[in-house]
Amino acid sequence: MSLPAPAPLPEYHGIDRARFEAEIRPAGRPAILRGVGADWPAVQAAERSDEAIIAYLKRFSHAQPVGAVVGPPDIAGRFFYTPDLSALNFTRGQSPLGPFLDRLLRDRGAERPYAMAVQSVPLPELLPGFTAEQSTDLVDADVVPRLWLGNAIRVATHYDLAENIGVVIAGRRRFTLFPPDQLANLYMGPLELTPAGTPVSMVDPAAPDLDRYPRFAAAMAVAQDGVLAPGDAIYIPFHWWHAVDSLDPVSIFMNYWWNPAPKEMGSPYDALLLSLFSLRTLPDEQRAAWRLMFDHLVFRPDGDPVAHLPRSAQGVLGPVDAAMAERMRATLLQHLGR
Repeated sequence: MSLPAPAPLPEYHGIDRARFEAEIRPAGRPAILRGVGADWPAVQAAERSDEAIIAYLKRFSHAQPVGAVVGPPDIAGRFFYTPDLSALNFTRGQSPLGPFLDRLLRDRGAERPYAMAVQSVPLPELLPGFTAEQSTDLVDADVVPRLWLGNAIRVATHYDLAENIGVVIAGRRRFTLFPPDQLANLYMGPLELTPAGTPVSMVDPAAPDLDRYPRFAAAMAVAQDGVLAPGDAIYIPFHWWHAVDSLDPVSIFMNYWWNPAPKEMGSPYDALLLSLFSLRTLPDEQRAAWRLMFDHLVFRPDGDPVAHLPRSAQGVLGPVDAAMAERMRATLLQHLGR
């Protein structure tokens, strides 16, 4: 069965903060933002040569080791699981950044290179001073950028627990995205063991096994993709699934994660895990009753469920301020300790 090619991601040029906030974010859909970092010194160095961008990074690097992942040549750059799902197909370790960067250059001509990556390291820790020379006003100044660098690797389809803007510095990157409502069609992997945090899809978009994962065809029917060159950015809304392919032997990416949810509230992911523990194994009729309760009180399809109560009687179902959040947290911890 042949699958349809993903639709092209929408593209925008000359985006500023005002247009981003007025037009792109409210749409709630991913978009390529061409040229956001075109004038960054790092991007201009990358356009000159691989050697130039590596030398530029070394201007800011230090001798302290950083976390790195390495996979053997037989994984063909795809960080994933071993065939029996008992372990990951790569190892984690520590390396000073300088030797790691030298290895990237040295392995460029290798027929079967090791897959290598430094992933999601806060830039102020990794390259002090780097962000002062490349920045964007598309996000608030207090959002800490992170750096991803490696060779031609493939990151399995996953989602982020935040909104995301990422800018390609060196190499090209292909993003393939799926809406959040395709969850059932993406065949989510284990929650306890994941390549990089959140669960990943078990389906390889480049070679999907439709006998094993037949519903993936429906996900591909609504997929979108695009290739970013150095200086281009992508906006990925909250919880959109995305696979990322680094297409060149020297690949560098800088991203910004932020979440507008109130910081004083608990983690929805923790709530999901607690629900798996407390609700999933209930009898069918009880799960159905609790589903009604969650819909009514949490997801509120019919509006405010306590609008009929005076504010003084709404308690945890009313507006939440910092004091109420602390009371809710204390109550929850008391119940969990039983």
